[in-house]
Parts: sequence; structure tokens; C-alpha cells
Amino acid sequence: MTDGPSIAVLGAGVVGMTVAKLLQDENRKFNITIIADSFKENTTSAVAAGIFRPGTSFRGPTAEITKKWINDSWYFWQDILKSSEAPQAGLMSFSSYIFSKEHYNLTRNHLIEDLVPIYRAVDKNELNICGEGWKYGSYFSTIKIGCERYLPWVEKQFLEKGGKMITTTVESFNALPEKFDLVFNCTGLGAKLLCHDHNLVPIRGQVIKVKAPWLKTALYGDYDTYIIPGFDGIATLGGVRQYDSYNMRVCKYDSAAILERCCEMLPALKKAEIVAHKVGLRPHRVPVRVEPEIVSGVKVVHCYGHGGYGVTCAPGTAIDAVRIGLDLLKLNVKTKL
Repeated sequence: MTDGPSIAVLGAGVVGMTVAKLLQDENRKFNITIIADSFKENTTSAVAAGIFRPGTSFRGPTAEITKKWINDSWYFWQDILKSSEAPQAGLMSFSSYIFSKEHYNLTRNHLIEDLVPIYRAVDKNELNICGEGWKYGSYFSTIKIGCERYLPWVEKQFLEKGGKMITTTVESFNALPEKFDLVFNCTGLGAKLLCHDHNLVPIRGQVIKVKAPWLKTALYGDYDTYIIPGFDGIATLGGVRQYDSYNMRVCKYDSAAILERCCEMLPALKKAEIVAHKVGLRPHRVPVRVEPEIVSGVKVVHCYGHGGYGVTCAPGTAIDAVRIGLDLLKLNVKTKL
């Protein structure tokens, strides 16, 4: 225990763990405790395919802040990717195609077209990569962040640098296990009850993990169809986006529809061994909430509501949240901001 301020991070998904990492990088004298009811493979982050591809509906409070979050996230992930730790941290580069039979605009992404090394329209021959009938398409280079590796990697570093972890459910900011000088609320969907935030809505996702070591390129199609390569030869097939659904059970009808769409795009998947079916609830909020608040005398910085783009944009929002938190520590504020 150092003589630095005592800081709590609520939530151990990709957002919370990244906030904790940035805090330790900022000042080793901080006494940081991560408090969560789920860690590593039991988080929603671990279900995600983890491709860096923010949806065009992803929004911060302004267009400028949204773009800054995305750009800052890209460079954060790039720094790890270029390091010797990249494989252990779950970072890898790959390319992706996105096709549509119906809408040209679905193949464009103004948020990253000027950020990633390559983003271009496909040629006529490339339209036939995934069978016939595709009218529009784009090719882009990007990265994957595998949270099945990233979360344990950050946790190991966090503990080695003196961080603490507590497994419990926090029902209110007044019911924390000890007194903290600053609290970061990275609870994802848990913030709905913790903050009584009715703007936070679950968007249910379901994916299939299959063995496909030969897959090196990501593929997107219409109707939320995606095929994402991964580590250890495990690919992610998706998906669904079911608004305001709390169903955490695997739905056999969703599984059948995902397999049908993905195998139509890539027939070789028919022979792929299914490893697991996974379900997660994306914490969707417009805009994503990154702001300070004094709750019953507790200094809180909220950082939640990333929807399906938490893995992509966690670093950018975490950088802002930590900056806000450091400013808040300097203030002697007793009233609600």
C-alpha cells in the first residue's frame, strides 16, 4: 500500500481493465482495486469477436469526440501490436472484406476509412470471392483484439504492479467494500441498475466458435453476417442484434440462421467443427457515457454504454475517463456536478 489515492474500478471487462492499466501507467503510487462479479472468460468482452470496426452508429457526445475516441483506440492497440507482447495480449493484424447485395453504403465506414492503412472498393473479381450476387464491397486492413488473451494479460500485469481485485456485486456507490477517493464506473449493462440509467439498453448477441485454422481474412455480409478469424484457429461466426433482449440462453434458431448465412458466404465452414455457442448482452447507449458525477459524496467517473464496440473503443474512452478522473481528484467537490 502506497500513500497515493485509493481508486476503485467497477467492472473487469475490456473497459474496466483498460482503465486500470492506464491508471497504473499514469502513476504507480495509485492504490487501485478492481471490483467485479465476473472476470476474464466470464465477461461479455470475452464473447466478442474483437475486430476493430466501429459501427457507424457508435456515438459520443459530439462527432469530434467520437472520432477522437476511435483514433486514440486505434493507436493504443497499435502500440501493443508493434510490441513483443502482441501474441500474449491477443493482438493480430488481418484484412477484411465487407459485401452487400442490397446497399452500397453498408460497405463504407466513414469512421475508419481515413484511419486504417487500407480501405478501398473491391473490383469485379473480388465480388465473386463469396459466391454470386454481391453487388457492392469494400476491402480494409484492420486488427483483432482477442479478449480471451487481452483480459488475462492485463490482469497479470495489474496484479504484479500491486493492484487488488475483489469479486463481489456492487449494488450502490454507498455500498462499496471500502472508502475510495475516486471510483470509475465501467460496469457495462450493470450500470442500468447501479445508475438507474433508462437510456442503457441490452442488445443481445449470439455467436458460434468453430475450428477454422485456415481462415486468415474476415468476411462481412448482409443481415449482420460475419466470419472473423481468431487465435488458435478458432473463428467467430455471427450474428444477431436483438434490441432490449435479456435472454442469455443459446437459441437454436439463431444458431441455425447464423450457420446458414455464414456457410452460404463460405461453404468450407460446413465442415468446421463447432467448439462453442456463446451469448452476450451488449450495453447500448446513445451517447456512450463518459462523464464525472458526485454520488452521495463519492467522486465517480462513468465509462459505459459502448454497445457492440467496447473492444474497439475501450482505450479511447478510457483515456478520456482517466483524464477526467485525475482532474476530479484535484477538486474538493461535495455537490453533484
